[in-house]
Amino acid sequence: MFGKRQYIDRTFWVIFIILVGVSILALFSASSSLIRIATAQGHNPVYPIAAQILYLLLGVALAYGIQFLPSWIYRLFGYGLLGVGIIFLMLNAAHIGVTINGATRWIRIAGITIQSSEIAKIGLIIVAADLLTRIKDGQTEKRYFLWVLGLTAVTCVLIMFSNLSTAVLLGSVIILMFFLARVRWYWIAGIIFTAALVLVLGYFYVENVYVKPGKEMTGIMGRAVTWVSRIDNKVKENNTDNSAIRINDDNYQATLARVAVARGGQSPLGVLPGNSLERNYLPLAYADYIFAIIVEETGFIGAMLLCLLYLSILFRACLTSSRYNDYSAQLMVMGLGLMITMQALVSMAVAVGLGPVTGQPLPMVSKGGTSALITSIYFGIMMGVSREQNQIRAQQLITEHESQETIPDIEVE
Repeated sequence: MFGKRQYIDRTFWVIFIILVGVSILALFSASSSLIRIATAQGHNPVYPIAAQILYLLLGVALAYGIQFLPSWIYRLFGYGLLGVGIIFLMLNAAHIGVTINGATRWIRIAGITIQSSEIAKIGLIIVAADLLTRIKDGQTEKRYFLWVLGLTAVTCVLIMFSNLSTAVLLGSVIILMFFLARVRWYWIAGIIFTAALVLVLGYFYVENVYVKPGKEMTGIMGRAVTWVSRIDNKVKENNTDNSAIRINDDNYQATLARVAVARGGQSPLGVLPGNSLERNYLPLAYADYIFAIIVEETGFIGAMLLCLLYLSILFRACLTSSRYNDYSAQLMVMGLGLMITMQALVSMAVAVGLGPVTGQPLPMVSKGGTSALITSIYFGIMMGVSREQNQIRAQQLITEHESQETIPDIEVE
């Protein structure tokens, strides 16, 4: 391991450490509600922040160790993670697990709460990359395409029962991986058309059968009413003058987030770190809406720098993939980079009022132990592939140099 340190991807590490630093600073600013809850329950008021910092430090250690593993081990563990993730999701679909805000998305093991979809997401991306790179001809293309499509459908449907936005996001990443793997375009178009048709028909069905009549929807699709209501609230909000918006239970968080963004927009640097007011009223300021607090405290400049930081992850993933000969590792790195970047952009868009409420955390920044650890694994795998690629290139250069030194001089008459 010690001889491999010289091949570490320092650029990836700089991005990663900056995100960890941003997370710690943002949590200190946005966790006032958590501190009040901890104090009311008789706990140490610093405990919520300290616990998240511990997860971040564990994530750094995890990423550091993972980067020294060969890429074939990532693919092997990917199948295990997908299997475990699907089992956890099936338990959640049966309402076995931890339920928060009406959604059963977590499994508690030995006192540790694990978000099932996070395990399934990374597993599916790794497995999809491995299967798609086994395509050699028309026959294998159909076989492995159907395998990936089937695993994606099962995983996304199970995730959808409790978290539609995560299912759509994961499905979008897999579709992009189909493009990168050069799967036939009309197969991809068929998937997009079918998925869009199902979502649109589902929306109108729930809207007209349950939402408008005011009926309650039960069963595993019980949260469909919440999804449709969020879309309706966003459409209504877009068609209403800001001065006429009234705060209610449905738009409370979204409205306060927009207030935070408006306060931050009064200056290019915002109200400066530590001076947020909306953190005291926004219930999930430390989670889904942490970007709104960042905008409030750092303004346009801070928001743009954070956007560029996430985009640099995707850029670095593209650069790493372009230099690597292992096609499976290339596709895996691109899938992981796309997931982090797309999730970040969706989370930021929701926080500033550009989309309906989705519940997507900001990777490595929002509070959440499972999310922090899994995102650290994302980074560890991408940095591991980059390190392996750097080592291979260095060895090739050494071999070429030694071969040139052994060529005898030839006298030309």
